Amino acid sequence: MNLDFDKKEIEQVIDKIVKKTMNMDLTWDWPCGVAYYGISEAYEKTKKEEYLTLLKDRVDELIDLGLPKVWTVNACAMGHCLLSLYNATGEQKYMDILMTKIAYIRNDALRFGDNVLQHTVSANNDFPEQAWADTLFMAAFLLLRVGVKLKDKDMIDDALNQWYWHIKYLQNPGNGFYYHGYNNITGDHMSGIYWARANAWAAYTMSKVGGILPECYLYPKYMDVAGSLNEQLAVLKTVQTENGLWRTVLDDPEAYEEISASAGIAAAMLERGNPLHTKYLNKSIKGLLANVSEDGKVMNVSGGTAVMNDKESYRAISKDWIQGWGQGLALAFFSTLLVSADIQKDGAL
Repeated sequence: MNLDFDKKEIEQVIDKIVKKTMNMDLTWDWPCGVAYYGISEAYEKTKKEEYLTLLKDRVDELIDLGLPKVWTVNACAMGHCLLSLYNATGEQKYMDILMTKIAYIRNDALRFGDNVLQHTVSANNDFPEQAWADTLFMAAFLLLRVGVKLKDKDMIDDALNQWYWHIKYLQNPGNGFYYHGYNNITGDHMSGIYWARANAWAAYTMSKVGGILPECYLYPKYMDVAGSLNEQLAVLKTVQTENGLWRTVLDDPEAYEEISASAGIAAAMLERGNPLHTKYLNKSIKGLLANVSEDGKVMNVSGGTAVMNDKESYRAISKDWIQGWGQGLALAFFSTLLVSADIQKDGAL
């Protein structure tokens, strides 16, 4: 069984999403970071110079308007497009700004326990000693990409340590699902909900490690990343809906299907490259295509979501509006789909 898609159709969908995304008034924070990561992926997978130009012009405009005075874990998500712009253009200004984010993560960001990054969304200490799966995309994944680029072993080790402890804190070893968050002060998962987008942040970032990190098998903590991802994907496929999607609370049949999480989980399956997932991916391709409007809006994407108190609160989060993370994760999926035949597998790990 092969992946069933029309290359031209996927390219047209990517084009629509990119153009719609660039029409959004996104500023320097995580919605923009995830959205522009997706556009970077679209550029790298399609090689369309138009996407690079659109991205460069907008990021230059945001730089000229003035950067935030204080970094947060969430705002570090913008580092992904800075790295892609530096790789594509060689312009030092992108690397200089990126390295201020890396310096923040390495030296100034709040941590607890075994050097685990606390999730931060503002200059305030909003969530003391809390680990959220979101941090894996915003900070750990960025640390790994930059660490590999600079051949900085300490940075790579720090990134892998983030995954190692987020796995320990957030994944339920009994079933493989990820909780949304962990509170180190109370030693619990707060409401204990298996939120779909948290699972997407974990799955997608873990699926990228093996392809980015040279000789990944020589790092003991990579074995935890690979093992965690394998267990997670094995259970995620069992809660995929008939539409090829995932519900915003994974194990709640009354929760709505949520597209940013569905795109991130499906992208992780693509990156992992297990042939047994092909039939699930073919359902996802149809389900995700059905949720892109004619003008490139990725639909049915839940709004920004804190660790809510109960399932009902997750169900009540609006999915009516365009969101940067929905655009970006959909682009990551569709862009990866175009090159899925070329993805290097890491064998038996």
